[in-house]
Amino acid sequence: MSADAHDSIVPSDLPELVRKIRERTPARLLAGRVGAAYRTQTQIELREAHAAARDAVRAEISIESVFDGAFTQRWKLFEVSTTAIAKNDFLLRPDLGRHFSDSSRAKIRESCPTGCDLQIAIGDGLSVPAIAAQVPSLLPILCEGAQAHRWKTGRSFVIRHCRVGILNEIGELLDPVVAVLLIGERPGLATAESLSAYMAYRPRKHHTDANRNLISNIHARGVSSTDAAGRILSLAALMMKSGASGYTIKEERRDLS
Repeated sequence: MSADAHDSIVPSDLPELVRKIRERTPARLLAGRVGAAYRTQTQIELREAHAAARDAVRAEISIESVFDGAFTQRWKLFEVSTTAIAKNDFLLRPDLGRHFSDSSRAKIRESCPTGCDLQIAIGDGLSVPAIAAQVPSLLPILCEGAQAHRWKTGRSFVIRHCRVGILNEIGELLDPVVAVLLIGERPGLATAESLSAYMAYRPRKHHTDANRNLISNIHARGVSSTDAAGRILSLAALMMKSGASGYTIKEERRDLS
């Protein structure tokens, strides 16, 4: 097929099998080409997606810029930070994002109850847009589900310059049965608004990724807030029942049809 023919392809011209494949994924499959390159529209879309990913990584989180006042007041959110003072420190020194600053540690002790069944924290991670897009719908469902389970839920807070390992310090400070960290995922060229939920049973300073469970790809074209909340609550219940988390804990098989 000539380059001109490739450039003129529109969805209605594609075979049914190809259309079905493209409908099931945001990946740029069978998008056509001009010579050895993508078509102009595909190139523009790639540049737009790349710019969104860079902006997501570089964005700074603040409660005022991410959530509206009513949401912040309803959940009594407050903001703390890690030992990564600036964004460059956070990106170049992941270890700094795994520990709270001294003032933040004191603020958490002062503001949050200890020994709760479920403690939810919100971390910027590598995508502030993911927090802004997913948390306002996810957090209420999680808290309502926890209430239905009759679990005592701790006060949620927002962490600036946060890495996954901060779960260990949350465990040491507040001693929850299960800790959940809602954190922005590394953005890609499909979306810059994908959220992850990392979970751990009684996390402690010596714990590693092997002691954690993960539900990822929470976004509009991935796992919905409702499905994510259901999976998080089911995993939390399983952790409480088993007294463990990590590689020994498996999600119950769900009907994906």
